[in-house]
Amino acid sequence: MSRGKSNSRLVFSTDQGLIKEAKNQAQTIHQGAADGCVRIRLDTKGRKGKGVTLIEGVPGDDASLKSLAKSLKQLCGSGGSVKSGIIELQGDCRAVVKHYFEEQGTQVK
Repeated sequence: MSRGKSNSRLVFSTDQGLIKEAKNQAQTIHQGAADGCVRIRLDTKGRKGKGVTLIEGVPGDDASLKSLAKSLKQLCGSGGSVKSGIIELQGDCRAVVKHYFEEQGTQVK
């Protein structure tokens, strides 16, 4: 039996169907949030128990979302990013973010 390098054996495989479904759900949520209401929620799934504040339904393009995310990160004193039209802030910043949007005159849920 030869123990040389062989590329014929499959070692690891992932199912692409689950990834595509998750992307479609994120796009549906972003498109469905066109009612003028900003939604703020805390999510811990897939993050080893660490909370992330998700902000959905903010109108604007990618550049305006990035600048808004930057100001929210400075306000909360945390890190974050923008993914698929959703602003993610590290930690539980729901109260601060809600107060910020209410001062701007935006309806928040």
